[in-house]
Amino acid sequence: MQGYKRFNVANKNFDPSKQQRQVLDVFCDEYQVNPRRIRDITDLERQRVNDALTALENAGWVEKRARGLYRLLYDGECYVEQVIRCEENANE
Repeated sequence: MQGYKRFNVANKNFDPSKQQRQVLDVFCDEYQVNPRRIRDITDLERQRVNDALTALENAGWVEKRARGLYRLLYDGECYVEQVIRCEENANE
């Protein structure tokens, strides 16, 4: 029996919380990341990181590639780039 891949459709109306945004910011520099690395960078508690990743995965913004390894999906990546551009333009 062959496995199947679950296709997530990103929820473009999803509004990430502050902690979820912190997790998304880690993906700006790293294409794939594990929860431990996110904790090291953000100083968030283990459960907060896991909750944020679960919410982002349910929204279709990130994908769990393997046990303990997450990857940013297209719509999530675009959102992160927009936030960066807004911050850069605000500083000018």
